[in-house]
Amino acid sequence: MVTVDELFAIDSLLDDTELRIRETVRRFGEQRLRPHVADWFERGTFPARELAPELGELGLLGMHLDGYGCAGTSATEYGLACLELEAVDSGARSMVSVQGSLAMTAIHKYGSEEQKQHWLPDMAAGRALGCFGLTEPDFGSNPGGMRARARRDGADWILDGSKMWITNGSVADVAVVWARAEEGVRGFLVPAGTPGFAAREMHHKLSLRASITAELDLDGVRLPGDALLPGARGLSGPLACLSEARFGIVFGALGAARDCLLATIDYARTREVFDKPLAGYQLTQAKLADMALELGKGQLLALHLGRLKDRGEVRPEQVSAGKLNSTREALAIARECRTVLGANGITLDYPVLRHANNLESVLTYEGTAEVHQLVLGEALTGANAFR
Repeated sequence: MVTVDELFAIDSLLDDTELRIRETVRRFGEQRLRPHVADWFERGTFPARELAPELGELGLLGMHLDGYGCAGTSATEYGLACLELEAVDSGARSMVSVQGSLAMTAIHKYGSEEQKQHWLPDMAAGRALGCFGLTEPDFGSNPGGMRARARRDGADWILDGSKMWITNGSVADVAVVWARAEEGVRGFLVPAGTPGFAAREMHHKLSLRASITAELDLDGVRLPGDALLPGARGLSGPLACLSEARFGIVFGALGAARDCLLATIDYARTREVFDKPLAGYQLTQAKLADMALELGKGQLLALHLGRLKDRGEVRPEQVSAGKLNSTREALAIARECRTVLGANGITLDYPVLRHANNLESVLTYEGTAEVHQLVLGEALTGANAFR
């Protein structure tokens, strides 16, 4: 028997540091997260504040950023960490991704030196959590339609509006909030507890249940002038942060797919149907072979994109191709695995349907499948078909 990694000789493409980081995160996931994740999912909770210092100690928060207590790893190393976290649950990877690729990246890339010094060391260590307020109730795929407004009042700024589907929102110490000002879209750092700012946790989710999701309300929130992220002007700022998060998903979604496939192969080898193991039937082997092929191809594409990103050569449409492929194929794998497990596949005794439910969200956030199809379509034809 061989694993998908062995079938595609994945380890031969990784250096010693990459293998060590992958093993460290895999061990943390198996020992610290997996024993509890089914219960977190069932109860609709995630101990983000409890886990953040442990993730910080491992160097996983903002790990691809340089300085300010960040680990300064390569993009590929960050991707491998995302894969191992999402192999346990998409919620765990989402927490790390929002903290590092969205909130910390926004501050690191667009913040003043004072903002970086104030927030990034604590965020890298897990002593402070951040969230990223871009999506609104009526504007997800079209962030340019945002209704949140920022207006000057003397030296201060006044923010009004709402944001929705915000990971870490109700437990964050600081929210990176994007709002439309007279000169265009601007980013602001809104500390928790600021008068007029409220974060309410969202419930009744059927996906990403082991994750904190919130709605943010801003009602006359007064901020000092130095709350503005000075380096970001226009939608290019938040969209660049989203590209960082999408890159992590390229790897992460494949972790969920791998976990589904491993659980399914193990089940098929031990489950007897008509007096022989389920794995001994041609139809079952055909399903497993097809899923392994798509998972292996996805991993090879993810690693290729990681190498391009490490060389500073990756283009946004290439990240879109990776995100589209990984999420679409991972969801298809999770659904197919459920058919092999039969009725057992719908329980939390196995990870398959939990991953499938999560991947419904992962397919959608940081750009829906349709959005990324249009990104690729524009790149191929030169014609913008978004409107």
